[in-house]
Amino acid sequence: MRQMTFFNTLLLAGSALFSTHVSAATPRYGFTVNELYTFNHPYAAQASNELATKMTKMAVSPFSFYRGTSHLFYKDMTTLPASSYTNASTNKVWLQGDMHLQNFGALRDDSANDIFDINDFDEGYFGAYVWDVRRMAVSIILAAKENGLSSTDRQQLVRDFIDTYLNKNSEFKGTSEELTYRLTTANTSEVVKDTIQTLAGKSRSSFLAKYTTTASGARKFQNLSDLVVVPSATYTAINSAMSSYITSIPAAKRYSNSYYAVKDIRQKLGSGVGSLGKMRYYVLVQGATTSTSDDVVLEMKQQSSSAVAIAAPNLMPASAYNSNQAYRMVRTAKAMSSNTDRLYGYTTLSSVAYSLREKSPFQEDFDYTLLTSYGKFKTAVEYMGKVLARAHSMSDQDYDATLITYSIDKQITDVVTSSSSFKDEIVNFSLDYATQVEYDWQSLKTAQQNGATLY
Repeated sequence: MRQMTFFNTLLLAGSALFSTHVSAATPRYGFTVNELYTFNHPYAAQASNELATKMTKMAVSPFSFYRGTSHLFYKDMTTLPASSYTNASTNKVWLQGDMHLQNFGALRDDSANDIFDINDFDEGYFGAYVWDVRRMAVSIILAAKENGLSSTDRQQLVRDFIDTYLNKNSEFKGTSEELTYRLTTANTSEVVKDTIQTLAGKSRSSFLAKYTTTASGARKFQNLSDLVVVPSATYTAINSAMSSYITSIPAAKRYSNSYYAVKDIRQKLGSGVGSLGKMRYYVLVQGATTSTSDDVVLEMKQQSSSAVAIAAPNLMPASAYNSNQAYRMVRTAKAMSSNTDRLYGYTTLSSVAYSLREKSPFQEDFDYTLLTSYGKFKTAVEYMGKVLARAHSMSDQDYDATLITYSIDKQITDVVTSSSSFKDEIVNFSLDYATQVEYDWQSLKTAQQNGATLY
């Protein structure tokens, strides 16, 4: 099967493409359908209905398609030319791996700070820092176009994002500020500040009322369309797997075993986009006391190899995560954020890796559709650039010097010798790749109309 001429053109043009932008994207129906099938088919036997939901969600818009196809992005990274602004050190950075606007949000951290941060680490892995930057830049182009912003504004938004990303790395260079830096209502504004402020109106009681009910003093999950009763064998297996989950939590952050006593278990359907098809469960546990008012819901999620590994196979040594993909995800969360949920942990179920964390009452997803003007969008992506810089900077030698032995903020600051040229490079990449995503999205829609097998 012939891969698209977009890649071949880029390989021939190299960095020259970035000085005078000429779109090189092209339709690649067969390639796209084959990649969708190859990636999703392994989950068809366990969750065909969830995969059908995934395809429906991805068909809504190019941005939705992009959210569900990080594997396509990293397949393409194996063929596209490298950035002119990398070196050996900046090609080995701890990445979030699936950067886009809806992988940010507000949350209450383990120190009770209400903050704006990255909220998804499933694809965390080592790779070139520009892959996180590129992937985020493309998402900005796609979302801003969906929101009706002009081509000029869309390109400027990418530059705004990169400006704060580079400036924050420069500020972190030679300091340890990244370890304590956070975005709160005190240093944010507009939609980001509004998102953080929603947490003040949330409560555990209203969260529990949404998903659970009490009868005769016992709390159980409600019978909801997206919370499915699990077979007794699955219930027993998950209950048994809790012991290894508990031991995966560092002793300093571990509660007594009674805290994790299981009250009820349901399969959760329909959450997210890219992860649809993988098994996800909600586990209701006792919490700090025997009162039903402080019960806790854990999200237990199947993990697999990071999509980033498609482009950088074996760059993260298996010893870094004990060859357990859920531990890889948990370590990424801890490396790239501060005061992480103390309920982060992992276990295995029938030899399949699962991560666990609290499904917190105090979290709010970021709604990019609210960014209806250039000014609102600019403010938001500037904050996101700062957050990404902090995440990259704190996941270097500050987190584990045996894995990454150098200062990432220094390396990135030093390697980007011309911020204007770097911005030109990323803008032109994001324009081309956003067009490619639109072609691939159309391929999905055509495949659905043709009745093609996508999973």
